[in-house]
Amino acid sequence: MSSLPSMAAATTLAGASGGIDADEFAELVRAFNEVTARLESTHGSLQREVASLKDELAEAQSRLRRSRQLAALGEMAAGIAHEIRNPLGAIGLTLEALTEDLAGRPEQLELCGRVTRAVTRLDSIVGDVLAFARDTRVRPAASAVAAPVLAAVAASEDLVDRHGIDIDLDIDEDVVAEVDAALLEQAILNVTRNACEAMASHDGVRRLMVSLESRDLRDPDAGVIEHAVLEIADTGLGIPEDVRRRMFNPFFTTRAEGTGLGLAIVHRIIDAHGGRLDVESSAQGTVMRCSIPLVFRGERLEAAEEDGTSLGGAVRRRVRDNAGTAAGEEPDRGAA
Repeated sequence: MSSLPSMAAATTLAGASGGIDADEFAELVRAFNEVTARLESTHGSLQREVASLKDELAEAQSRLRRSRQLAALGEMAAGIAHEIRNPLGAIGLTLEALTEDLAGRPEQLELCGRVTRAVTRLDSIVGDVLAFARDTRVRPAASAVAAPVLAAVAASEDLVDRHGIDIDLDIDEDVVAEVDAALLEQAILNVTRNACEAMASHDGVRRLMVSLESRDLRDPDAGVIEHAVLEIADTGLGIPEDVRRRMFNPFFTTRAEGTGLGLAIVHRIIDAHGGRLDVESSAQGTVMRCSIPLVFRGERLEAAEEDGTSLGGAVRRRVRDNAGTAAGEEPDRGAA
């Protein structure tokens, strides 16, 4: 910006030309400076808003990439689980027959029992994989969000009692959203049980804090709209940064047992509702925040859709085929 003329020079020019006097020129300079300051302030605000929008866009793109990756892994997992479950069914039937033949031979029966338990464990893992692989489209219905939240907390009572955990509830029972209550309860239960287990080895205060409220949040497609915001906080030791980056990846787990699919399933359920998951963690504990639009923004699953045209339908059909095979029926090869 070029320098302004001095007041003395302005007075001389004004007197020589018969134009504005010094006071008028000073007022003009003051008004000019005020406008410049407002423009600079507005420019700074716009820069901050653009930076914020860029961060939100990058975060939305990251969530979209994660959703696509989970969908691709789900499709692959469905095929693998199908191929594993078939021989597992045959092994289970053979073990039943062998157990009957070994009646009265306790040592051999003990060996059969070990194999049976291993088969049961593998079948449970396959079930988790199929749950993850299932097309997570929902049947939304307007309902109080508090119901699945409280049901999930109640279903975690065994861990709460076992580890001496105190529960603090701050639930707005007037929050109503278009959700699939059964799927939402499953997601909240996974998060709640994870929070309880995170405090199991913690010697300090063990407190599970669950809150639910409605809040206006920005949606990438719809702008600022009202969301149901559920926060589940624990007083555990927190999640290391390297684990936090991978915690929603399928088959990633820090536990000795488990498939590592619990949080991946949670992500797919919240994503299917058009919502988002955020995690904040420190040495004082972790907060998992689930935000779901009050008006459903995901992909619907119609009640009549059971024909196997989607990935979820294909998985359901394969499970039925496997069940029929185990019962001695011939699977429908033409529908595969």
